[in-house]
Amino acid sequence: MSKPFPPKVVTANALLKGDVVYLTANDDWSPNLSDAEVIEDEAHATIRLLDGTARQAEVVGVYLADVKVGTQGPEPVHFREAFRARGPSNLFHGKQADSA
Repeated sequence: MSKPFPPKVVTANALLKGDVVYLTANDDWSPNLSDAEVIEDEAHATIRLLDGTARQAEVVGVYLADVKVGTQGPEPVHFREAFRARGPSNLFHGKQADSA
């Protein structure tokens, strides 16, 4: 019996700004994890990963990240992804400056 496929999102770094971004269901890149398309099918995940990887003029380092579905949308499962979703570690840059 095969293992269940854990929910995933496609993530990367924006080429011009370097920000962490997530692929949405509308084929846009969003800096907010809550906007990301949650993928629960392995074949669909592979297709979406290829879609993101083909957009070399926009992003670099495209990969699938595990998430869990929460009340506000996808939530990170691993520390690395939680760190990336919050933004730079320096408080007043990037996403953290925008929310202050």
